This record gives sequence, C-alpha cells and structure tokens, in this order.
Amino acid sequence: MMQRVAFKMKLKPGFKEEYQKRHAAIWPELKQLLQAAGISDYAIFLDEETNTLFAVQKLSGQSSQDLGNLAIVQKWWAYMADIMDTNPDNSPVTTPLQEVFYLP
Repeated sequence: MMQRVAFKMKLKPGFKEEYQKRHAAIWPELKQLLQAAGISDYAIFLDEETNTLFAVQKLSGQSSQDLGNLAIVQKWWAYMADIMDTNPDNSPVTTPLQEVFYLP
C-alpha cells in the first residue's frame, strides 16, 4: 500500500540556488537507495518568505528520514549541513506534517 508523507525543513537564508544546484546533481547512489527503499514522487518546495522547505513523498517502504543509519545518507546530510538547519548528527531538522486534504 502506498502512503504519502510530508514534512518541513528550514533552509538558511540566501542558499536557494545552492540548494537547487546540489539537488539537481543528486548522487546516483543516493537516488538509487531512495528508490530501492520504496520512495517515489519525492518533491521539495520552498516558501521563500520563510525559507521553509516543504517535502512530500510517496512511500511503499520507509521514509527518507528513516534511512539515517546508512553511510550514504549520513554523507549527504553532512554535505547539506552548511545550508540547512540541522541536528547535532547533521540530519535536517524536520517537522512531520499532517495531511488534512487530498484530491486524487
């Protein structure tokens, strides 16, 4: 069964272009891992007024935020830590969001 999850993160001011650049060149091994974990239709949006990133993904397995024990994910988090709000382990600070409406 496919489910949707959404969460928000925080981009540091002035890093929109850098964030887009890094994601446009996402590492092939990370993309493959996400797909193998059952993650699809993964999109991230930016609210430029607040620098809030809004992510939504479809899951048939784990969320991308559940893969933090894997080395490639930890490496990506470290790579992104200079432009995002992060926890002490470099994972992005995330806030799960509750779905309140869906129109299929």
